[in-house]
Amino acid sequence: MKPAPFEYMAPQTLESALSAVRQYGYDSKLLAGGQSLIPLLNFRLAKPAVLIDLNGVEDLDFVRVSSDGGLRIGAMTRQSRLEKDPLIAERAPLLTEAVPFIAHPQIRNRGTLGGTLAHADPAAELPTVALALDARLRLRSEEGERWVDARDFFVGLLTTALAAEEILVEIEIPPLPDRTGWSFLEVSRRHGDYALAGLAAGVTLDEAGVCTSAHLVFLSAGEGPLNARGATEMLTGSIPDDRLIEEVARQAAEVEVEPTGDIHASAEFKRHLCHVLTERALKAANRRARS
Repeated sequence: MKPAPFEYMAPQTLESALSAVRQYGYDSKLLAGGQSLIPLLNFRLAKPAVLIDLNGVEDLDFVRVSSDGGLRIGAMTRQSRLEKDPLIAERAPLLTEAVPFIAHPQIRNRGTLGGTLAHADPAAELPTVALALDARLRLRSEEGERWVDARDFFVGLLTTALAAEEILVEIEIPPLPDRTGWSFLEVSRRHGDYALAGLAAGVTLDEAGVCTSAHLVFLSAGEGPLNARGATEMLTGSIPDDRLIEEVARQAAEVEVEPTGDIHASAEFKRHLCHVLTERALKAANRRARS
């Protein structure tokens, strides 16, 4: 199929892009990597009056070390760079570990960090990682800017806190605490397919091996990235041994995740996957934290 007619704009600066977004609002769509938007246009599930192409806005493509030792990443940074950049591997290894699960290299060469976060697909890897890393997102409009925590950015199915006149311009990831381990795992029918289930896990230990904080964020388990807070509270203040990890996995899979059955797998099977993946991810994160 072919998309419905639209006007095309290709601003070269962020200011001109913001002006266009303010002028057209909900009648416009922003084009980043296009890996999700172009199919929606072709199937006429999206019919914007104006398409605003951000690929010429070079100021939105960067990876920098922040003043506190964390990372600041531009919204137009390609997923392939997230996979290969040594700064990201050093300071946000969970992100580096997750990106190869995204589709195929051809997709990652075009797909962007900001585009994926703004699309908010519940089966996408990057929203899950952003939530697990306590990321903050910088939203700009002609009126000014605001920072939104990842936990407040994802509102529901394909829905975010972005207003009609705003553009997601930057993602900030805080520095990794000492003695922190991480793991990202998912299961799909074939490599590159959408995941049947997956999660990002993080564990921070004190010098005695006691868990001081933890993250368990699932994808394909609800209407957005799902933060299993009850399960992580079970870890905090305890030493994560195999018995406790089994209890945490059961809590997350049987109580907190909300998978729906489809033609690929039943909800019951997806809960089973969440249980198994949680055990594996927490054990791997715990090993890394101890080492």
